[in-house]
Amino acid sequence: MAGTLAIDLGSTTTVVAFQGSGEAPPELLELTPISTRDPAVVPSLIWLKEASSSQALIGRQVIEAGLLEQGGTELHRDFKRRIGGGNPEPRSGWLSPEQSGQLLLEQIWQRLPQTVQPERLVLTAPIDSYRGYRQWLLEATSQLAVPEIALVDEPTAAAIGAGLPPGSRVLVVDMGGGTTDLSLVALEGGEGKAAPIAQLLRFGGRDLTASRQSLRTARVLGKAGLALGGRDLDRWIAADQVKRRPELASLDPSSPSLLEGCERLKCQLTDAEEALTLWSPGPGAAPIELRLSRRELDLLLRQRQLLTLLDELLEQVLAAARGCGVQADDIDAVLPVGGSSSLPLIRSWLQERLPQVPLRGERPVEAVALGALRLTPGVVVRDVLDRGVSLRCWDQRSSEHRWHPLFLPGQPWPSEQPLTLRLACSRSGQTNLELVLGEPLAEERSEVVFVNGLPVLRRQSAGAAAVQDWSQQPAAIPLTPAGEPGSDRLELRFAINARGELVVDGRDLATDQPLPQRCLGRVR
Repeated sequence: MAGTLAIDLGSTTTVVAFQGSGEAPPELLELTPISTRDPAVVPSLIWLKEASSSQALIGRQVIEAGLLEQGGTELHRDFKRRIGGGNPEPRSGWLSPEQSGQLLLEQIWQRLPQTVQPERLVLTAPIDSYRGYRQWLLEATSQLAVPEIALVDEPTAAAIGAGLPPGSRVLVVDMGGGTTDLSLVALEGGEGKAAPIAQLLRFGGRDLTASRQSLRTARVLGKAGLALGGRDLDRWIAADQVKRRPELASLDPSSPSLLEGCERLKCQLTDAEEALTLWSPGPGAAPIELRLSRRELDLLLRQRQLLTLLDELLEQVLAAARGCGVQADDIDAVLPVGGSSSLPLIRSWLQERLPQVPLRGERPVEAVALGALRLTPGVVVRDVLDRGVSLRCWDQRSSEHRWHPLFLPGQPWPSEQPLTLRLACSRSGQTNLELVLGEPLAEERSEVVFVNGLPVLRRQSAGAAAVQDWSQQPAAIPLTPAGEPGSDRLELRFAINARGELVVDGRDLATDQPLPQRCLGRVR
């Protein structure tokens, strides 16, 4: 059966969905023996006995073999959150996070039912590491035999998959195992406009920018994300259990088996006021009861500043939306996705912060994968900048260099129109003009750091500097003949292309000669 395959790689579970051509409904694929049931998902787990071994246990195989509780370098988990972040992560096992993710994708592909013949593979990417994650996915899927490979960011896929009417503005709150992402998405259409027929960014084959199709756009109005998710909540619960229970005082709160027991408590509290599970500290040891109430969990999460973090992320999103002329009252629906978004504390927080907006919480685990399947040829999804870009320019009036913003955080890309600037020389006999680029710093931001093995929310001040220079600067533009101060010398046009690259072209005003386009670096 030909059709589209969607893979939503998650920190704790990976969802594989397929939709055949024509009017066939989407379905979650059961991949024996690596997937679980109800719903059919693949636990994001790999067990590799030796670094050079070609035999790996995947997903449910790891759980059924009783290897999850042993940990060690053989067990690979929580690797999604460490992919594409830009900083090399130390290995905690035989494989790097990128190698673990690629092995999981390859094993899923090998176990597809023979009746499934994907013509298109749609992959989803997290919001906070989209650029690096996208490059990794391109390399990880280069050997898969599929004609088309497409990509969509996770909140956009969830919004489109929610079945909301064209023209809706949807706030997607995605709390997965390793990341928390908030994104406000405007679906194209409504008020007489045609509804979007989804088309994603494409990595294989032709580039969409050269397509002759008439493309419509689904737009991200604002987004914010951080590498903290359900697995971190499990760590907080485990540390709390060890602290409060004398019989657990000598145990390591980061023990994989204890974290699994705490995850079971958390899941039970989605629907119950009290949770109880039996946990064994090791082979032959007597089981220990782990208990937790919903009230205790809510208090713990508040003490760990989870709601403070969510407030910050929500304000970042709403501030970007206000820059697009969209107020909180204009949001049509809130869509929680990801397992931890089902917690009553999260639902009540959403209802308190946005009381006028309907809450849509259908199928939070598989929402992203099913939404990605709805993205079929017809519309390109534009992304927005997480960080801005500024250029250091010579100000003739003040006779000093000043930072001039080129693109602001929350601004969509690829650019519809280039930004044109005229630049002057700062000294006599100037033979080249430097392009010094920088990233505007927020006044204050939060980050997640690990203290004694536990994730802690820490606030940072940007300091006195308003702009941080790029670590790698582009080459200067040569001037022939040499330039003199007092008049504009270059007219430059800056734009962001479909690959997320800042490019520039223009002309030399002294000679009226065109300047060839050049890439200055990648934005984020």
